[in-house]
Amino acid sequence: MTTESEVARAFDIFLRQMNEEKSVDQMVENISVFARNFKCSSIAYGPQTSVQNMQIKCKIKLPTLPTILTYPKEWQEHCLKNGYDRLAPSIRMGHSQSSPLLWDHAYKDPNTTDRERRIFDEARELGLETGVTIPLPGRLGNFPTMSFVQSERSGLSKTAVWYLKSAAQVFHEKVEGCVDWKAGFPSLTARETECIGWVAKEKTSWAIAIILGITSHTVDFHIKNVLAKWGVESRTDAAMLAEHLGLIEPQF
Repeated sequence: MTTESEVARAFDIFLRQMNEEKSVDQMVENISVFARNFKCSSIAYGPQTSVQNMQIKCKIKLPTLPTILTYPKEWQEHCLKNGYDRLAPSIRMGHSQSSPLLWDHAYKDPNTTDRERRIFDEARELGLETGVTIPLPGRLGNFPTMSFVQSERSGLSKTAVWYLKSAAQVFHEKVEGCVDWKAGFPSLTARETECIGWVAKEKTSWAIAIILGITSHTVDFHIKNVLAKWGVESRTDAAMLAEHLGLIEPQF
């Protein structure tokens, strides 16, 4: 059995490796090795397929996170054949959920449907005994999660879940940094960025005009240019998109 001090050392090694790593494949290997301290033999990472890219209506194809799976091949084929979400047999997580979801708890939850319980049962038959799914902060409506799965039922303690959640957050931050979130998006002028930044702070065109020392018609002109460039329908969507692209300070 892995002791607490051994896990702490393994986590320190993982952090050092991730701090220097630039290859996503090697990042996957690093976190997979760390997860084995808790007898987790498989991982899954990526956006929830049911909700990705649904929050911002944009005509430009939005960048997305990669889907990474080390689940048994039989389970992946089974999910594809039956149209299941391949990231986890757990129930889909709400956008506002912030705490890890233990599969055993989800199975026993009275709100879990018979169909969802059947998927858990099928997963166990194909080598995914139990696990935990961790919600992560996402950009552009991706709502990513990361799952750690045991192929034998030894259980996951609160300490194990804490370490796995911490490792998932580090992994996610590194992988997210490898995605070119601005790919395919026309750039904004300095004035367009200023205007959309004030929109994010819920300022009207009239208020923005006073702040910037221009007319409200000029403000509207710049904002319309942003909507046209990005193919979004509303000022709010444009402001959210600008935030997710890192062009303005987070407001939403």
